[in-house]
Amino acid sequence: MEIIKHPQKSEWGNLCLRPTKDTKSLTASVSSIIERVKNKGDEALRSFCQEFDGYAPDNFRVSEAEINESENKISPLLKQAIEQAKHNITTFHTEQLLEEKRIQTTSGVVCWQKQVAIEKVGLYIPGGSAPLFSTVLMLGIPAKIAECSDIVLCTPANNKGEIHPAILYAAKIVGISNVFKIGGAQAIAAMAYGTESIPKVYKIFGPGNQYVTTAKQLVSLNNVAIDMPAGPSEVAIIADAEANAVFVAADMLSQAEHGTDSQTILITDNEQLIDNVIEEIEKQLPVLPRNEIAKQALEHSKIILVKDMEEAVLFSNEYAPEHLILSLRNDESIAECITNAGSVFLGNYSPESAGDYVSGTNHTLPTNGYAKMYSGVNIDSFTRKITFQKITREGLKNIGNAIEIMAANEGLDAHKNAVTLRLDYDEDENNF
Repeated sequence: MEIIKHPQKSEWGNLCLRPTKDTKSLTASVSSIIERVKNKGDEALRSFCQEFDGYAPDNFRVSEAEINESENKISPLLKQAIEQAKHNITTFHTEQLLEEKRIQTTSGVVCWQKQVAIEKVGLYIPGGSAPLFSTVLMLGIPAKIAECSDIVLCTPANNKGEIHPAILYAAKIVGISNVFKIGGAQAIAAMAYGTESIPKVYKIFGPGNQYVTTAKQLVSLNNVAIDMPAGPSEVAIIADAEANAVFVAADMLSQAEHGTDSQTILITDNEQLIDNVIEEIEKQLPVLPRNEIAKQALEHSKIILVKDMEEAVLFSNEYAPEHLILSLRNDESIAECITNAGSVFLGNYSPESAGDYVSGTNHTLPTNGYAKMYSGVNIDSFTRKITFQKITREGLKNIGNAIEIMAANEGLDAHKNAVTLRLDYDEDENNF
């Protein structure tokens, strides 16, 4: 892990860079997969399943019996935890529904907007070394609250054609029945273009490896919307002398175990804390089952010593982390200064893993600096807003002159006439 003390502002750009990989060959490979699925449908999907997963299903759809059986394959404690998470996520996201409000902008002119669900959405759920059943909740619950009519869930099976039962159980309690055994870039292509088995959707959600991420970006160019650009997961921690080094180290490691290309950044104005955190990492790391993954992630992670909290906030806003933890004495006042972050965790007892699972906020968040211009997934992600307006004759008289002047000055006389003809119309005589 690199330690940088009092970097100049001119160095911040390089310090904010994320781990990168050569994507030229990756883009070519993913493009080839997408084209085969687009042209060959299920035949291509079976070929890719055999090649990448060692299993080619006769039927991609998970049966109702398989979904129901999942309940018997996980522990009561896990079921209870999933139910608690479902309750909190539902509570938080339900409050995001827009209440229709009619606004009179001028006498006789009433405008409003209506929140309308995206009818067909696709959810991608990774199922490799870390089957993300929590993501079923994070994506499926707001999709249901938004009342998306067709929800398609794709997740890879193992070489025996089995899906992790916690993924199926989460889908069951959320109410998703269209579950398909397909993963990788080929799953994204299937949802983007549709095959004989898998329906085409309008928008695709969900995290994934570099192949999935590249596939989402490619299909979004001309065929389907995606939730957001995505990259490896990341966390920044701003900590002062009041921070608990044990907690900070645990947070850094919880992020690092996501993947070898994950990144964690500690920003502090306290040099002693740096020594204490490094000592704690060395204690906690060896006992983690995924310690080799975490160790590689820590190789491109950083600890940055700054002069004060003002500089720490400025650097964090430049970095724009997916997750930001404020382990500070004045966490709430500092939080008011945060402008670029996907999700913020305040105080010593707000670990990032709370947001990953049970607190209620969504864990599908912008990475790689995209928090400067993207929000995390929420109800708005699954809806569109349609505007409406109703104008009376009196209302058109009140705004008509302004419309005519603006249209004429843009050289759009037909626009002007659409108003003029109405205003000149004599309703009593039914003529002009």
